Amino acid sequence: MKKFQNKEFARVTYLFVALFLILMAYIVYFNITQAKTLVNSPYNIRQNAFAERIIRGSITDKNGTVLAETQVGEDGQEQRVYPFGAIFAHVLGYSNDDVGKSGLEAVENSELLTSNAFFGEKLLDAFQGKKNQGDTVVTTLDANLQQAAYQALGENKGAILVMEASTGKILAMVSGPSYDPNQIANEWSALNSNHENSPLLNRATQGLYAPGSTFKLLTALEYIREYPDYAQYSYFCEGAIQYQDITIQCFDHTAHGLEDLRSSFANSCNSSFANIGLLLNRESYRKTAEELLFNHKLPSVLDYSKGSFVVDNTTSDGEMMMTAMGQGNTLVSPYHMALILQSVANGGTLMEPYLVEKVTNHTGTEIRKNVPKSYKRLMSSEEAFQLKEYLKAVVDEGTAMLLTGQPYTVAGKTGTAEYSMTDGEKMHSWFVGFTNVDNPELVISVLIEGYDGNDGAKAVPIAKQILDFYYSVP
Repeated sequence: MKKFQNKEFARVTYLFVALFLILMAYIVYFNITQAKTLVNSPYNIRQNAFAERIIRGSITDKNGTVLAETQVGEDGQEQRVYPFGAIFAHVLGYSNDDVGKSGLEAVENSELLTSNAFFGEKLLDAFQGKKNQGDTVVTTLDANLQQAAYQALGENKGAILVMEASTGKILAMVSGPSYDPNQIANEWSALNSNHENSPLLNRATQGLYAPGSTFKLLTALEYIREYPDYAQYSYFCEGAIQYQDITIQCFDHTAHGLEDLRSSFANSCNSSFANIGLLLNRESYRKTAEELLFNHKLPSVLDYSKGSFVVDNTTSDGEMMMTAMGQGNTLVSPYHMALILQSVANGGTLMEPYLVEKVTNHTGTEIRKNVPKSYKRLMSSEEAFQLKEYLKAVVDEGTAMLLTGQPYTVAGKTGTAEYSMTDGEKMHSWFVGFTNVDNPELVISVLIEGYDGNDGAKAVPIAKQILDFYYSVP
């Protein structure tokens, strides 16, 4: 009987130990992955308690330029102020008691409502009945580059993103049309009812567009993977390709003549890539797309839309031809395309993008610092090297020759995606690429939405304007 009781006691003990270990594991998991999300939730009433005793901290660019701050009037009233107005609206977001929070204001809410001021200062503030000053979030953004990108975008609808290739630091993120976060409460109703322009939408991360010829990068990668003799590929372009009842034309009906894979890519030959689409295995194509994060989550602290790729074994030949040249049902954001180009620049490894360099107290003492880290290998180093060569050819001899002859070198891909509107056919213009090709420095993604195509491809000269500013080209 005693032996039976000992066994029962041991079972109960083991059960409680197991439950304890599970509970501890969950607490660790929660603190690592979920705690910040819960604290930053707009439904968390603890935020109000923080705000009652802490003045919301400032947000600065990487050089200390103030991008957002709370100003306190003589009557004690607090006002959140954005010195650059609409220029940083989508990446910083807004913080307003009437309409809530978005962007980095929401993501870093807990940091901004935490004070790591020195103990003596906190004690004195408490004695005087004053609020403590919240911590400062120092971003990776470059205020000068952001302004240059905003100016380059101008009145166009679209998005621009610039990041460091080797680290993933985001230096600029612009979306247009924009809005003034200083007036967010007053203009809230008008902004939300403006469905034609959607000014609250961050087109850089949330906009989804047909990738046009930028998607030929992925098609080329798939062909390389399926055909080890890809260097022997050849196709004679007569300006259009006909297959069954399908006709696909090259841009401006240009007949490119005899091409290999490299020149097909450099010339952005629709006919050649439509032909390649007929040669690809559908399941393998989808797998490659998903390895490049289509249909999957992206590494991003800001709200984003997932890229969509729908090829499978039921996909028709016609859809394969259109998809291979970037005009199928594929959708992608400018942010996502920047990630793919960043992985090519880094020899196949995607560095996790980030927007916050560090958090300091209000006197500048560092509280925590983010460091670059790899996110995922998207392709082999050999594949990345070959794609880099093709991207160089686009600039050296292909559709992006406007970027040749500069103090900086560029590898990249242009793209034009056609779509129909009630007032006629419109186009999206793309450029994605990276600079200093042998030792990549900047990744840039430019998307210009909905132009009529009469004034040429818009994205390349806009990219050049931004890069000229960064490299101080007169």
